[in-house]
Amino acid sequence: MSPDGDDENDGLSPEKPWRTLDHANDVRFRPGDRLRLEGGERFRGSVTLEEGEAGSSTKPVVIESYGTGRATIAPRGTSGITVRDTAGVQIRNLSLIGDRRSLREGVGIAFRNRLAGTRRLRHVRITNVEARGFQNGISVGAEKDAVVGYGDVRISDVSVHHNLESGLVFYGPEFEADHPTYAHAGLRIERVKAYSNTGDPRSDKRNTGSGVTLGSVRDAKVMRSVAHDNGSTSAAVAEEGPEGIWVYDSTHVVLENNVSYRNRTGSRVDGGGFGFDNNVSFSVMQYNFAYGNDGPGFLVYSGQPTGAHKNNIVRFNMSWDDARKLPEYGGIVAYGTRMANLDIYHNTVVMRTENLASAEAAGSRPPALRLHDGMRGVRVHNNILATDGGPLISAQSSYRPGTLRLQGNVYYSTGRWSVKWGAQSFTGLGGWRTASRQETLDGEPVGSSEDPCLPGLEAPITDGAGARKLVPQCESKGLAGLGPQALGIGVGPVDYFGDRIPRALTVGAAQRRTAD
Repeated sequence: MSPDGDDENDGLSPEKPWRTLDHANDVRFRPGDRLRLEGGERFRGSVTLEEGEAGSSTKPVVIESYGTGRATIAPRGTSGITVRDTAGVQIRNLSLIGDRRSLREGVGIAFRNRLAGTRRLRHVRITNVEARGFQNGISVGAEKDAVVGYGDVRISDVSVHHNLESGLVFYGPEFEADHPTYAHAGLRIERVKAYSNTGDPRSDKRNTGSGVTLGSVRDAKVMRSVAHDNGSTSAAVAEEGPEGIWVYDSTHVVLENNVSYRNRTGSRVDGGGFGFDNNVSFSVMQYNFAYGNDGPGFLVYSGQPTGAHKNNIVRFNMSWDDARKLPEYGGIVAYGTRMANLDIYHNTVVMRTENLASAEAAGSRPPALRLHDGMRGVRVHNNILATDGGPLISAQSSYRPGTLRLQGNVYYSTGRWSVKWGAQSFTGLGGWRTASRQETLDGEPVGSSEDPCLPGLEAPITDGAGARKLVPQCESKGLAGLGPQALGIGVGPVDYFGDRIPRALTVGAAQRRTAD
């Protein structure tokens, strides 16, 4: 297609292109067909593929630019590209820019399955695409009578920004704990930039303003992606708030090597970096960096008594100066109803409270780690928890090791040392250890309150490279971690920076390089 084309042309070559998207929508696409738009040009209208169109993994229908630069699709108050009840589609090298009506009613790229049955629509590729100015940048969903949605989905090198409700979102039917099904499977999401998706100030019944949201997915990975400055105008009285990158009603999901920062909330809930929300199981958050968020750096939460939130891991992540607006959270936060079997280990958390976002927050001082009731089988091992005088831990109850076990962690504060443990407060590791029976292994004391020598306790962090300021600059026996055999867990192959795990572990997300 080209602005210099003619809809009377056959459209089979750059020399005889079509002119309008309206004409393209009159054509029935078959496997192997391509809709090619001239790079650097702007095309008013939208593209829709319906059931019976599109292709397969070997002969996909492709929508792309040709020539120099990206072509722009500019819809008139609707979505940019909509694919309904079909797949075998590749969308690449395009910009989709919405208008004022699209911001309320449209989606940059929408995949929708409404077909009954249990067979997923397979092969979706979205690459090198920008989507801005829509209600949602990219949205993939199962609707109406559909039990399943899409499989074999790859989204990479995508920028979704300045949308109203979300940058990138997957969703499916309501979760049923007795018979769990997941609409989408086989997702790989890489190098996505989701930012300035502001949230809808009028939407107080549901959360809006997130960067990346995965709901009703199985076997999914989000890697090397960035979410920042989302949620700034989300509703002030909303019962749910936005997050940078989060997951709900899903299983076997991995969030790794991502950065989430300066995400906001207009209300008193959420606004964090990363989250495992209701009904998440067998999933891992690892090698991620959260900083400067309104809410928690890392949230693991179950608000539904389903028993489906279980067997998750939070490891080798870094959190710096999170919970800036909402001190009722913290760097890492875990709580919920009937949550089981959560491992939190080898994370580094720094909480500084001298420049909090509000005077109210300054008076409360968020902890490095917050633990609430409703959990069992929680293990917290080999983490660095550091503050400048705020609580190192704030626990709702005095948990016994049979419910929640802490071992081999470093608890350091440049100010007053404190742990809030149920109704009691402690000012030293020894007294808390004796009263709680935490931080012991085979009857011997473990854990430390030694200085880990983290530059990030003093120096500001302004970008993802600042994670280096959360690496210990000194060596001490007090920074030695407990081994995997002692803890009964496997720690994985590498640390936060991708360095091989040494034989002798140290606490925190970064492991000292050794000659072994």
